Amino acid sequence: MPELNGAAKWLNSKSLSKKDVTGKKPTLIYFWSVSCETCKRAMPKMKELYNAYNGQLNVITVHMPRSEADQDLNEVRHAAKEYKISEPILVDNDHTLTNQFKNRYVPAYYLFDASGKLRHRHSGSGGLQILQKRISRILNETEK
Repeated sequence: MPELNGAAKWLNSKSLSKKDVTGKKPTLIYFWSVSCETCKRAMPKMKELYNAYNGQLNVITVHMPRSEADQDLNEVRHAAKEYKISEPILVDNDHTLTNQFKNRYVPAYYLFDASGKLRHRHSGSGGLQILQKRISRILNETEK
């Protein structure tokens, strides 16, 4: 897992580091953008997923602007409120983390095990059922 640095701003959380989210439980990093209609349609399903694993999974959302207009923090805050995003939001206006992940698409999902090893990634619509299976598999491995 890359270091979680370069944020223009953190919303819903203090600044987090890789060390803060590794060692105890898996971490899901979800890239999205306020101008992404697919992201907006996926938000309720993502919220269900977050809630299903409440306390067992670190979740960090990364707002990846796709245009200059997407860099407006008020728009990001508005979307967070509208879609009830209470998880930490790393606002990546300079694409620092986006580039470290070599990510080019939203929505995009990166699932890391507790040690920070990438175990699953998916870009684009769909794929939430597979993501849920991967999360469950990692949690089952952790319990053993």
